[in-house]
Amino acid sequence: MTTSAPRLLAEGFTMLESGRWHDGRLWVAHWASGEIVAIDMDGTTERMADAPPGYGWAFDWLPDGRLLTTGPGLTLADGTTYGHLADVAEHGWSEIVTTAGGDVYVNGFAFDLVGGGAPNPGLIAHVAPDGTTRLVAGDLHFANGMAITPDGGTLLVSESFAGRITAFDIAADGSLADRRVWADQVAPDGICIDAEGAVWCGAPGIRMLGGGPDAPGGALIRVREGGEITDRVEFDRPIFSCALGGPRGRTLFALATQWTGFENIDANAAARTGRVLAVEVSVPAPHS
Repeated sequence: MTTSAPRLLAEGFTMLESGRWHDGRLWVAHWASGEIVAIDMDGTTERMADAPPGYGWAFDWLPDGRLLTTGPGLTLADGTTYGHLADVAEHGWSEIVTTAGGDVYVNGFAFDLVGGGAPNPGLIAHVAPDGTTRLVAGDLHFANGMAITPDGGTLLVSESFAGRITAFDIAADGSLADRRVWADQVAPDGICIDAEGAVWCGAPGIRMLGGGPDAPGGALIRVREGGEITDRVEFDRPIFSCALGGPRGRTLFALATQWTGFENIDANAAARTGRVLAVEVSVPAPHS
């Protein structure tokens, strides 16, 4: 499925997450730097928006082009609060995905991950176009990256601590139903979906996940519903997010950072080992 070896696009970042192809460039969350950055195909970078200064936040766009950023709450680029997430839970919010109709899904968890707190179940909230906000899913084992299938009918969410991708049917009112395991025995963090409905996500068995000293530093796999793996790409360091884009929609961007544990996250960021790598693949992003 891949048609090239990984090539370095840009480097020298603290830690990158929430990769999105938008308006002809790759946009990334530059954690610990308080900014959203856009990267051209030649590696040129540009600061595009302010963002929370720490870790764990993400961003996406509403259909009308307004930028939404998670963190302590859900905010527009001008700092205006969007929706009513504070009525759903008191903790901060992590990953986000929006639908073509303007529905917004955000997830989060209520424990101190960096400080070594005991995990609590994660949840997903839905913000309707009119701002109505409600809880639509819970009991998630560290809810992480999310994606919506090309037909708009299914929400996929990474359960990183369970090693699986979980699926929900999206109802007309934005509620979620028919929870099921979409793929098991994977290592999903940030994920992306292609035009055939297959998902690129993290692979188990890398060094940071107990694969041993001879295991690769990082790897992405392309997996179909049910768990069939069709492709694998290996890297020298862990991949925390991936995105499909590029001029033809066939570039897989891998957001990589060296990692020595949550207890060392500030030192990891200070070392600026974050980089973006690009791999050409056969199946493009949806709607490319």
